Amino acid sequence: MKKFILTSLVLFFLGVFATAQITLPPNGGNQKSIVKQYIGSLVSVSVEYNSPDVTSPQGQDRTGKIWGQLVPYGLNDLGFGLRQPAPWRAGANENTIISFSHDVKVNGKPIEAGTYGFHIIVEEEGPWTLIFTNNSTAWGSYFYEEKDDALRVEATPEETEFTEWLTYEFIDRQPESTTLAMKWEKIALPFKIEVENMKEVYVDNMRKELQNSKGFTHQAWIAAANYCARNKYNLEEALSWANTAISGSFVSIKNYNTLSAKANVLSAMGKTDEATAVMDEAIREPTATSFGIFQHTQRLINAGANEKALEVASYNHERFKGAWPTETGLMLSYSANGELKKALKHGELALENAPNPPNKNRIQSMVDKLKKGEKIN
Repeated sequence: MKKFILTSLVLFFLGVFATAQITLPPNGGNQKSIVKQYIGSLVSVSVEYNSPDVTSPQGQDRTGKIWGQLVPYGLNDLGFGLRQPAPWRAGANENTIISFSHDVKVNGKPIEAGTYGFHIIVEEEGPWTLIFTNNSTAWGSYFYEEKDDALRVEATPEETEFTEWLTYEFIDRQPESTTLAMKWEKIALPFKIEVENMKEVYVDNMRKELQNSKGFTHQAWIAAANYCARNKYNLEEALSWANTAISGSFVSIKNYNTLSAKANVLSAMGKTDEATAVMDEAIREPTATSFGIFQHTQRLINAGANEKALEVASYNHERFKGAWPTETGLMLSYSANGELKKALKHGELALENAPNPPNKNRIQSMVDKLKKGEKIN
């Protein structure tokens, strides 16, 4: 029995020593890097890679010897693993990994949300081939197989400023897209990553959030409805969200904000008369403010409803006894209706009472135009 226990302990410790590893500096000095970028608020793209240096670990300057030499053109037998033609690992050491939180398009071609091994076929002339493979856990490209490809797409290399360490950088950031570039030595390889239907991404997330703790406030239902109204998207459901904010169980409240959200949705749906009726109700709510009604006046002018704008501005002026936003609203409304003298009168009153330099400066510029006999745009 003692012999058995001793033998077991020896085997245990041999196993521990065989598998235990201490942390050492990265092989070849190729330090690990991670870069991440959001597209909008929800969609993320991240790249995890090991970053080689133009200068070799022995101190040799390899400028002019990177592309076509250190990184060979085309597919190559790497001397290990499957020993079949393979692309470049798009970095050093382990696999370069790219992750997408949502379905996206890369240079116009779709790829599903997920984590992918990233490889590049480098060419001496013409575009290079980006490869996103479902095998994201293999070391480098030694075990690359074409059957694992999730996407192949071409990208065109460009000359760029000298970059000592291989770097992945997001060089353009838009509300619905970003451009990721691999940079090393004097070459940049940019490729565009875009979300095909960003509105649906937001709306789908709103549906989920309205089912959790965020949905226990009427403000969340208002925000969701207003987003859809601004973007003229998912309007039937947005109308139900606005109605929930007004009269739904537990979270509802009937006030200026909830009614105006409903009016916004109805307006986006082209139901102008219904929207006008709901908004008329909203501006008469006790919660309506002079500035909120002033903003509604501006929206009416922008929509070309100049007579209605003057009606609303006059109501605002009477209700809030000439507060500066109401004077500004009358100035804009009279100008829109071609009554420039009346517009100037109310503009000068607004200028007297505006509370801070930014407001005063904006009103002053409008008053100056009216003095020249010009309508305010």
